[in-house]
Amino acid sequence: MTAFPDDFVFVDECVPGIRWDAKYATWDNFTGKPVDGYRANRILGTRALCGALARARDRAASLGFGLLLWDGYRPQRAVDSFVRWSVQPEDGRTKPRHYPRLERSEMFAKGYVATRSGHSRGSTVDLTLFHLGSGALAPMGGDHDLMDPVSHHGADGIAPLETRNRAHLRAVMEAAGFAAYECEWWHYTLADEPYPDTYFDFPVG
Repeated sequence: MTAFPDDFVFVDECVPGIRWDAKYATWDNFTGKPVDGYRANRILGTRALCGALARARDRAASLGFGLLLWDGYRPQRAVDSFVRWSVQPEDGRTKPRHYPRLERSEMFAKGYVATRSGHSRGSTVDLTLFHLGSGALAPMGGDHDLMDPVSHHGADGIAPLETRNRAHLRAVMEAAGFAAYECEWWHYTLADEPYPDTYFDFPVG
């Protein structure tokens, strides 16, 4: 295992009951392969992040939901790999699912991918809701990393149930101290993050 700063912890060790699927450690992401810096399918974050996620978990549970995390801390080397990927020739493998109406090079200008990501500061998460009773994911009107206007908060063209579920997630997260990102319904940053100006680059795992 790689050493990392004392203020960073694995979320599953600190926030019982939260599920995770670290997409960038798998082949199931917009690049179509595991991303540099992700050596294990686990979620890392600051202790402050975990404290806020525990509050969000409890509030979600009161509504019958659990939290499923897709990403937390993201090494800068992973972000750099996104930049390299964006200038490679299009092979079409992930485009229909993740960026059907964009070119790779447009992801940065449209705000879906950044050369300096809040994730690298350790207090940002990508997540969704699941039903505690069945374990099934709550319908949200689009999956993780669908880079499209339908993923924006307040987007047209999604079902009323999906709109309500997005609103539940936003209410849960904002009550726990997180701020939403308007282009991605799944992306939240701790408002009082402990490292607002530091972009870390140690690997996950």
